[in-house]
Amino acid sequence: MSPNQVSRDTTPWWRIGMVWLVLGGPLVVVVASLSTAVIAIRGAEAVITEVPSSVPQSGQVQADTPAVAARNHAATAAP
Repeated sequence: MSPNQVSRDTTPWWRIGMVWLVLGGPLVVVVASLSTAVIAIRGAEAVITEVPSSVPQSGQVQADTPAVAARNHAATAAP
């Protein structure tokens, strides 16, 4: 073979392993995201619009008041 001749590879693109390595990752991500969307849409629960009676109304003392007070104390700036 002389230096002026060009070697032509007639292998189709889908038979080259590197192509599937490059395209495989994004294809897996697309399939996974579509399946996650289907699961989320089919498994969606109804929206709750009324407040249950077990939830304390304003003015009532909650059981987690010390935790809320500690969180608010930690979140405020020191004087």
